[in-house]
Amino acid sequence: MAKIFITGSADGLGQLAAKELIKQGHDVVLHARNEKRGEEALQQVPGAKDVLIADLADMGAVKELAAKANALATFDAVIHNAGVYQVPSSQLLAVNTLAPYVLTGLMHHPKRLIYLSSGMHTGGHFKPDFKTVNYSDTKLHIVLLAKAVARLWPDVQSNAVDPGWVPTKMGGAGAPDDLRQGYETQVWLATHDGPSGKYFFHRQEKRNNPEADDTNLQDRFLATCAELTGIKFN
Repeated sequence: MAKIFITGSADGLGQLAAKELIKQGHDVVLHARNEKRGEEALQQVPGAKDVLIADLADMGAVKELAAKANALATFDAVIHNAGVYQVPSSQLLAVNTLAPYVLTGLMHHPKRLIYLSSGMHTGGHFKPDFKTVNYSDTKLHIVLLAKAVARLWPDVQSNAVDPGWVPTKMGGAGAPDDLRQGYETQVWLATHDGPSGKYFFHRQEKRNNPEADDTNLQDRFLATCAELTGIKFN
């Protein structure tokens, strides 16, 4: 039995992953943006151990979330599932990039880290000032982070996942990919020992944007995040 924390698990792929992990007998802690969504999440996911509340667009709330998570447990796995799409650049950066960076830096090290990226990361680029990021850029950031963690923390299994274009609230009802396959890889990586520093799609290792493999860019990414958040990555 593993202890697993999933951000953005009030609905969508995060909630589906939580349900599957609970079905398998694991202890799962949910996360929601506000109290109302948290209450709804606990109703939708019977068997969840708890739900933690934080708006990931609020840096102070993210830091408090890390403290709350640490007070609960040292988790065996953390799935960084939360993400936003059609929102202003500042919110994309806060939720998709800086929140997982801060949680990674402040939470007790788990055995396994899973970061949700996107196939759209292949069109992203590392922009040193982070002032004009788009969705693709932030999903490249996630792969940079996953690979940097794998390199710098060899005792932690860290991987990025493309869940596919699936019919969730974010993906839309007409999305063509299989919904179950959209969360199965996260569940698998959260509960099994395996490779680290990889990029997966439907349980298969896939080629990623080559920028993510550049260790100099990884270090520059971490340094920029540290400057913006005040959290130094160790």
